[in-house]
Amino acid sequence: MHEARILDSLAKVPPSQWDALHDGRNPFVAHAFLLGLEQHGCLRERWGWRPQHLTLWDGDDLIAAAPAYLKDNSHGEFVFDHAWAHAYARAGLDYFPKWLCAVPYSPVTGPRLLANTPERRGMLVQVMAGLGAGNELSSAHVNFHTPEEDADFDDDWLQRLDVQYHWRNDRGWRGFDDYLAAFDHKHRKNIRQERAKVARAGITFRVADGTQATAEDLSAMHDFYLQTFAEYGNHPAITLEFLQHLARAMPESLVIMLAMRDDAPIAGALCLRGGDTLYGRYWGAMETVPGLHFETCYYQGIEYCLREGLTRFEPGAQGEHKLARGFLPTFVRSRHWIAHPQFRDALRDWCAQEAESIRAYARTLAAHSPFKSSEGGAGGGDASSSPA
Repeated sequence: MHEARILDSLAKVPPSQWDALHDGRNPFVAHAFLLGLEQHGCLRERWGWRPQHLTLWDGDDLIAAAPAYLKDNSHGEFVFDHAWAHAYARAGLDYFPKWLCAVPYSPVTGPRLLANTPERRGMLVQVMAGLGAGNELSSAHVNFHTPEEDADFDDDWLQRLDVQYHWRNDRGWRGFDDYLAAFDHKHRKNIRQERAKVARAGITFRVADGTQATAEDLSAMHDFYLQTFAEYGNHPAITLEFLQHLARAMPESLVIMLAMRDDAPIAGALCLRGGDTLYGRYWGAMETVPGLHFETCYYQGIEYCLREGLTRFEPGAQGEHKLARGFLPTFVRSRHWIAHPQFRDALRDWCAQEAESIRAYARTLAAHSPFKSSEGGAGGGDASSSPA
């Protein structure tokens, strides 16, 4: 008999059992990453994050799991449902708390139903819906799941689509010049000019993983991160202790691009490395230099992927400016179980309209690819074909 347990900390799960449920190619679902968020001050109840991890057990053996949280707000999720919460409030209903299966602060596609068989993934989905029905929650949500996991959800789970901009090396580029050769003349010239401005400013770059990054590197990167959040008036959740934890616990996954002037870092980008993908997460700078953001966050990452043989680079959510630099539109997905039958029906229509709008937007973006038409770039993103 399988037993479902909701755990308020990942510390209650042996790391080896949790990590045996996924292939290790996505660092965001690793036990060390998720537990690090809990233990090093990144998740706090007053910020609306309460760990409520779903686990399925066969005796003492963990057979399926999903990273999850009880949410009192929608901050740090990147699948925006503020309109849903407002509609509930206007109807005199409570939208919060809700149950969310996701990786905090990380709009990164990856496995959410951690199990080794389709049957066990289906069991997780059934328990998720039951959580909402049996605990007076408004809803259950699964954000940024993989396309393959779509088949595990039935029609009671509403689907939402969005678009991100991802780089893919599916043409065998060996170096940056090779990559640029695939661009049309206008975009190739613009990229070369952007990179030249940074070089003329006397800025060089140093790339360090967790085994190479010094305490000073980690502190500088965290300062850059804080600077960005201060400039935009947002609340910084990632702590220096968490970065230090990643360097210790996941050294080969942590990658930092540091922009250097006279041997001192002036800007940086924090990335995580997966099996075949580089994930850009945070950036910041202490100086304003033309082109520095694009060089630090995009071109250095592309060069890293080409050098290391990685085939994908996901630099984060939003940003149409990424398209001109070779990041093509790609669909990302989420699923939503709504307890209230009337709201579920209304939101089903809303999601269908939103999806059609997103598809049309993606088609428009794909038509403005920076790649030469002979390279097939005009429709090269995952968003060039209709999703399931």
